Amino acid sequence: MSKIIELDAPSIGETEKKYLCEAVDSGFISSVGSFIPEFEKKVANYLDVKGAVALQSGTAAIHMALYELGIGSGDEVIVPALTFAATVNPVLYTGATPVIVDVDPNTWNIDPQKIRQAITKKTKAVIPVHVYGNPCDMKEIMAIAKEHDLYVIEDATESLGAKLNGKHTGDFGEFGCFSFNGNKLITTGGGGMVVSNNIEKIEHIRYLANQAKDKDRPGCHSEMGFNYRMTNVEAALGLAQFERMSEFLDKKRAFKEIYQEVLGDLSGVRFQDTYSNATESRWFTCIAIENEAKVSDVMQQLKEKGISTRRIFVPLDEMPYLRKYATMCSNAHAVYNRGICLPGSVLNEESDIKEVALIMREILGG
Repeated sequence: MSKIIELDAPSIGETEKKYLCEAVDSGFISSVGSFIPEFEKKVANYLDVKGAVALQSGTAAIHMALYELGIGSGDEVIVPALTFAATVNPVLYTGATPVIVDVDPNTWNIDPQKIRQAITKKTKAVIPVHVYGNPCDMKEIMAIAKEHDLYVIEDATESLGAKLNGKHTGDFGEFGCFSFNGNKLITTGGGGMVVSNNIEKIEHIRYLANQAKDKDRPGCHSEMGFNYRMTNVEAALGLAQFERMSEFLDKKRAFKEIYQEVLGDLSGVRFQDTYSNATESRWFTCIAIENEAKVSDVMQQLKEKGISTRRIFVPLDEMPYLRKYATMCSNAHAVYNRGICLPGSVLNEESDIKEVALIMREILGG
């Protein structure tokens, strides 16, 4: 295969160049400029939420959400084992204690029953992660949260564009947190956003993220603030990408359909299950190879043909600094041991993905 098949590289073209040049020409390249509020407004309108704050990362978004809710020392926050470390690290930043629970073996998302079992008198919040763009069982999670008076902070960093019962991920809990890292559906280079229907809390986060500067007294800070502001240049890139988001979503959804069409009948291959009322964003299409001994060999053979893949997230309880916070997470380990993320960059064409799938089918003996 002569063409490089990209795993997760972003598509940056003329639209992005135009917006970036406008930002530079305006002279506003840092944390002041018209592109920032415009980007926030467009994302908020798309998600049908009342407010949004553009930040430096999805990690910052989760941190600010926890901080704004007053979560700290003595509190517990429930998180899934199968996620990127940036889900759990902000819990530690606040001084709270993460409680790592197992995932559903079919959807790979946090198991609501494991949430219920992990609740104690110290539990203050749960952070469900819509892993790889696959919506969680938010109806059940929100019911559990209401029953036990818990906050819900959605880690929607991988799920922009995904819906459950027609409602966007990120809209269910007190806060939704998004990422615009270079490998996400749309990118600002780095960057993230926190959204909510609580305008008072959103505006306070906006204030805190700008170092809690007192607007009436320059140089004075009435609270401890954070340097989490998105720049105007980053927001310009985000706006250009936002204009192309439907194109990106269509491509990623088409890619998964191709993978399922070519590989779906193989007895040794499984895809993530989704709820019948869910619409995935399909940030990554991932498979689990039932014979885990084959995983490394399959990845190596694909690499030799110029096809990039990567492993599923390493379960959090395997990380030395997090082991003491974990419950038994056998499902997360089973997924990790068998799981591969397949090429999903929108730089690829459907014909590229079809070729990848056919090569995989041959390797797997289908």
